[in-house]
Amino acid sequence: MKNILKSQWVRAIAASAVLAISAAGLQAQADELVLKPDHPERYEVVKGDTLWDISAMFLRDPWLWPEIWYANPQVENPHLIYPGDVLVLVWVDGKPQLRFAGDVERGDDVEKWTPKARTSELENPVPTIPFDQIAAFLSRAGVMDKNDFNKLPHIAAFRNGLIAGAGDEVYVRGLKDAQIGDSYRVIRIGNELRDPDNNRSLGHEIIYVGEGTIQSTGKAANLLLNDTTREASKGDRVVKIDTLPPLNFYPRAPEKDITGQIIAVKDGVALIGQYQMVIINRGLKDGMEQGHVMDIWKRGEEAYDRYANSAATGRKFTLPDESTGLLMVLKPEEKTSYALVMDATSEINVLDRITSP
Repeated sequence: MKNILKSQWVRAIAASAVLAISAAGLQAQADELVLKPDHPERYEVVKGDTLWDISAMFLRDPWLWPEIWYANPQVENPHLIYPGDVLVLVWVDGKPQLRFAGDVERGDDVEKWTPKARTSELENPVPTIPFDQIAAFLSRAGVMDKNDFNKLPHIAAFRNGLIAGAGDEVYVRGLKDAQIGDSYRVIRIGNELRDPDNNRSLGHEIIYVGEGTIQSTGKAANLLLNDTTREASKGDRVVKIDTLPPLNFYPRAPEKDITGQIIAVKDGVALIGQYQMVIINRGLKDGMEQGHVMDIWKRGEEAYDRYANSAATGRKFTLPDESTGLLMVLKPEEKTSYALVMDATSEINVLDRITSP
């Protein structure tokens, strides 16, 4: 069942990824479309490719791939890209477009060409991003107010022993409307996140403990732990597992200028690289949406010029901010967002600045 859901999920991601944006949005971004000097004229898609990877071969800014990939928003099932497909770069009214080699070689009318529905029983379509690396994390990630966390149902006792892991049963109090067979996630509260701009609390990061299935209900429901990443403890909270989150990643710039900072990174590593998950201090209330792309900037360091010969000029100065990469918002929360680093041209660190591209 999980494999079926995953397959449907993959197809949903890829299908949504090729939907065209509005005509106004296309025109607004068209002036920014720049091909790489060393771009190929044709490319055969291989297993493991993503739309972002393919676009990065052709475009200076790969998040603008909707500009170069020709898709018709009126088609119910957009033409998906599969391993083995050969893409060809053509020019229409002075603008580049990627087409399938077969359509170009048949001499299809460029102006009237539209995608055809396509299915494949052997291969999954190419997703926008490497979702395999992030799907499990996204379904488990979250930021929560401490008061809201404390109101959740909690583990009150173990059936056997003093600790619990996969295969063990625990008793949960506070569950309402739980049914036998329902799946629940076990979580605990993590570090508090604060906004560097004003030091206000943005909530606490949630730590994933494991997942389980309800075996019996009542004032103390029995939960069988099916999977754990760490030992479950008394006081850990439980939340019902919803359906798979919508991962319709459609890369685009925010509709308004947004600035912020990276405030945390998954696993607490010191240096951040490509395809690592970070948390930023901007969320739904600030206008962040799934798919929004942001530039990452390293703040310019303080420098000292001992050769300055003018008091007015001064010897202390600040170096310019340096562009270090690009991130895409995957899971916006109310005050924060989880984002994936898509490109990293140099070191990226917590507290680096982010801006609309």
